[in-house]
Amino acid sequence: MQKKMPTSVIRRDLVPFTAIFASLIGAALIGDYLLHQQDIVWLGRYLGIPGTLLILGSLVYSLRKRKVITSGNPGTLLRWHEFMAWLGSMLVLVHAGIHFNALLPWLAVVGMLVNVASGLTGKYLLQRARRRLLAAKATLQQGGRSEAEIEQAVFWDAIAVDAMMKWRAVHFPVAFLFGALAAGHVLGIFTFWGWR
Repeated sequence: MQKKMPTSVIRRDLVPFTAIFASLIGAALIGDYLLHQQDIVWLGRYLGIPGTLLILGSLVYSLRKRKVITSGNPGTLLRWHEFMAWLGSMLVLVHAGIHFNALLPWLAVVGMLVNVASGLTGKYLLQRARRRLLAAKATLQQGGRSEAEIEQAVFWDAIAVDAMMKWRAVHFPVAFLFGALAAGHVLGIFTFWGWR
């Protein structure tokens, strides 16, 4: 019989992940609420522009990681990637508001949220969980446990790490889908804005 999932994994890995994702949603709701309270809802229409620019700017890290560009410290660029993507996503969520005007923008928002969640999975869950799994196995080996005992002891952590290692299979295609949907939304805005 397998042991229950340890609460330490939930407390140390799942709670921070959930808190950061919830803070994104909460900040967007507060921003939208404040726009309504100050009677400047029209401003939300324009927050999609800096939000999109921040998200596009966050892609510098991806370009550096794939060696398309060679300048910049990868660690520093990763931190900027995370900050700019979070802030840009929050602005886009405030831009979207709680309005159901058209399908394409909402598909883009859903794609963006899935992309943010998959990025957070890679950042906060996978790295920590992988380190903890390896450390737990090493500790158990030093304690003289057999391979079967070690595998049983770390069963739930190993399952979680295996599932999270597939995050890139979600993150990159969803990023491209989000980009395509966002581009379609922007193109639609330029086409139907009513420029005068």
